[in-house]
Amino acid sequence: MPSTATPKLKIVREPRWPAFVAMIAAGCMYWAMPEPFSVGPGWALLAVVILLLIPLSASYKLGRFDISRNLTFFVNGVLTAAMIFSLGILIWGIAQHKYQPTSLLRCSVALWVTNVLVFALWYWKLDAGGPLGRETAQKRRIDSSFLFPQMMQQAEDCAPEDRWRPHFMDYLFLAFNTSTAFSPTDTAVLSRWAKAGMMLQALISLTIVALIAARAVNIL
Repeated sequence: MPSTATPKLKIVREPRWPAFVAMIAAGCMYWAMPEPFSVGPGWALLAVVILLLIPLSASYKLGRFDISRNLTFFVNGVLTAAMIFSLGILIWGIAQHKYQPTSLLRCSVALWVTNVLVFALWYWKLDAGGPLGRETAQKRRIDSSFLFPQMMQQAEDCAPEDRWRPHFMDYLFLAFNTSTAFSPTDTAVLSRWAKAGMMLQALISLTIVALIAARAVNIL
């Protein structure tokens, strides 16, 4: 009697190292800011990120995806909180005319880059259940909050393991466009949480560019 068992889905793993590099880069950007704009020593955030990446990587290698997922959320949350806190310090400093123009420019650039990296990490981790959810989805088209052009170009009858999936670089490109053009450009935003996230990212970027960088240039 022929077997009727469903063939096992071949899982193609997305490399995690680009996201890990982005976390370290965000920590480096925070370290590059002048000390008055950071919470505690500038190197402290980078040290926390590197220390947390050790158990994060180990738990992923051991198949403890629940632990790696929670650690990723924690690292992203720490980076986001530090960025917003520093942005508040910078806005208050501008109102008080406390800092030198070169310090304002240096901090604004670091915060702008951090904004791109942090939101790229959030989009990558939250969209369609994160990288693990996108890898193991049984549907022919993943339930993504972002409609990338490649999703519309792929054939409807392609096998689940052959379908196109967004990787971290795609979310980084999306976050970069949002911070520069204040719009997702070639990618449609479908879900409410993604729209809220992109509005917040664009608002932070607009604040940095219009209120901080412009103020620093005018003082020069």
